Amino acid sequence: MINSPLPDTDHKLEAVGLRCPEPVMMLRLKIRKMSTGETLLVNADDPSTSRDIPSFCRFMEHQLIYQQVKVIPFQYIIKKGL
Repeated sequence: MINSPLPDTDHKLEAVGLRCPEPVMMLRLKIRKMSTGETLLVNADDPSTSRDIPSFCRFMEHQLIYQQVKVIPFQYIIKKGL
């Protein structure tokens, strides 16, 4: 199945091979260094990220603008801030 290409993002985080809680810890460190409005693509293969990353975005008030959890790597695009 061929998906449409993802939009360009300002930053990228490779979390493939990492297990909970590492992907969210790395996400937190990465997003702290970003400016409000910048976007981040996260690639991960830990099934818990499908729950943890949306929860992180809600709690920390960032926008989850894209989520793909049907095939590995799972992909998320997050925009810093609301």
